[in-house]
Amino acid sequence: MSYTSAIEWTQTTWNPVTGCTKVSPGCDHCYAYSFAERFRGVAGHPYENGFDLVLRYRRLSLPLQWRQPRIIFVNSMSDLFHHRVPDEFIQLVFATMQAAEWHTFQVLTKRPQRALRMAHKLPWPSNVWFGTSIETARYFWRVDAARQIPAAIRFLSCEPLLASLAGLDLSDIDWVITGGESGLGCRPPKIEWVREIRELCLARNVPFFFKQWGGRYPKVGGRELDGRYWDQMPEVSSLASGSAKRRIQGQETVEAISVAQ
Repeated sequence: MSYTSAIEWTQTTWNPVTGCTKVSPGCDHCYAYSFAERFRGVAGHPYENGFDLVLRYRRLSLPLQWRQPRIIFVNSMSDLFHHRVPDEFIQLVFATMQAAEWHTFQVLTKRPQRALRMAHKLPWPSNVWFGTSIETARYFWRVDAARQIPAAIRFLSCEPLLASLAGLDLSDIDWVITGGESGLGCRPPKIEWVREIRELCLARNVPFFFKQWGGRYPKVGGRELDGRYWDQMPEVSSLASGSAKRRIQGQETVEAISVAQ
């Protein structure tokens, strides 16, 4: 099985959990749901049970088998902090990430409130990034929860972007991804909404990543914004002092950021 990802802001996906339930308008046309449900009832297929939530214990050790460093998106086909994922299983996932210190793990959730409740029970090594998804200003509260998580890098995925996010507070946020929706019934973003986010990021020196315009198929609309690609990402290297350095690719700015222990 190949774990290489076509998602532009990562390299590999790791799904110790599959399946989820919809919690907000950004989930309406969920690609993972559509993909998994195609195989419901196909005997022996990994998604024989469609998008029902399944804990994949046998996958917990996979990152430890990958010896070359990778950027790994955790649970591209689920949400690690779904209410049906036991605390103990989440702790096992974090234990793997802590042990596989040569990788960088990107944990993205629409349920940051649960992550915040659990934060004191989990290790937060510098190779674990924490992100939350927001699609409209109604979900700014997710950002408020995410900024309290003691992760080395906190990031936002504003995808699918369904409305203006003017007024978004990027305090203590280290990276922003945005993009349009793809698939049947996709809701295209306005260019003004994307530009607003870009200008907020530029003003605060926060790396900005524009993934796609979206459309019936993910790549059909391309990725250019105002004549260029925006592929900025944070880079983190651990220091003995317990801090980390963040560099915006393509820029000379290097600043120290604190890593909560």
